[in-house]
Amino acid sequence: MATAPRPRTTTRDPEDLARRLTAWLDTRLPGAKATGVTVPASNGMSSETLLFDIEHPEPPLRSCALRLAADPAAYTVFPVYDMVRQYRTMRAVGEHSDLPVPKVLWLEEDPGPLGAPFFVMERVEGRVPPDVMPYTYEGNWLHEASDEERERLEADTIGLLARLHDQVPLKEAEFLTLPGEGDALRRHFAAQRTYYDWVVGGVARSPLIEAAFDRLEEMWPHEPGPPVLNWGDARIGNIVYDGFAPVAVLDWEMAALAPREVDLGWTVYLHRFFQDLTEAFGQRGLPDFLRRDRIEARYAELTGHTPRDMDFYTLYAALRQAVVMLRVAYRQVHFGEVVVPPDPDTLILHHGSLRAMVQGSYWD
Repeated sequence: MATAPRPRTTTRDPEDLARRLTAWLDTRLPGAKATGVTVPASNGMSSETLLFDIEHPEPPLRSCALRLAADPAAYTVFPVYDMVRQYRTMRAVGEHSDLPVPKVLWLEEDPGPLGAPFFVMERVEGRVPPDVMPYTYEGNWLHEASDEERERLEADTIGLLARLHDQVPLKEAEFLTLPGEGDALRRHFAAQRTYYDWVVGGVARSPLIEAAFDRLEEMWPHEPGPPVLNWGDARIGNIVYDGFAPVAVLDWEMAALAPREVDLGWTVYLHRFFQDLTEAFGQRGLPDFLRRDRIEARYAELTGHTPRDMDFYTLYAALRQAVVMLRVAYRQVHFGEVVVPPDPDTLILHHGSLRAMVQGSYWD
């Protein structure tokens, strides 16, 4: 799918982590042991996940997952990993909505025990649509499912977004307010500019990303709408499914207050990201799955809110993904996995679709 090797996802020693985790666990639950400690192959390049079981006569949870902030010495994808923020977000969603959010158990703010802050939550069994190779490729459970099964998964997934946006009171999520001036969308947008400036600090800038920022200013919504709690990384690859029903909503590190359409645009575009790559490599993919028109119609039916300015929000999602992809690419450069090409825009895996969006031809 790509000419470069898959980027490394951790620089930590799993055996060392297991020893240190067992020592820490004894301070929270005397006599407990962490057993079966593993780092899943699907571990991302941002916060890291450890899976383990608790051996104890009366454990609060037996099967656990641990979210560990990225190693600050490992050319991190994001500049800050606020584990307290993630922990509070999951608690707020769990307490004020019926979304299936894993129960959070312990928060450790001291980086001493494992080298960075972390929190522990319940581990939910099920299956997750793969990113590598993506679920749009042949040979995985979601691609091999029937149209009816995928439609059921799609409907339930959009239902999660609808309930999240409608159920969590804004006052319970005020701690997610982003700094700066203006409304929630303007603050969200400013945070992306700050993130981009950090990504290109000391390296080549991206003319394409900067053109996308300019184009978004031209397309700015006349009435962005009130903020709601946004999941932030709203995509099926962050959901555990039992069969085709969602049983756990994961990865809340990008949560923020923003208009509903920020989440919806991300859901639409992150599927298109995989679909476009799949078609570029000669496969049909899943062109009838998670279509923009169906997502918008179903969300409107469930919430009474008709999504607005979705050309803006899908471009915004493509821009945000581009900044992340550029950072991941420069991380590969840092580790000697790739070299910087003459045109830095080609480091962005989806530079073709992003350029088409900027030019206004993508949805033609």
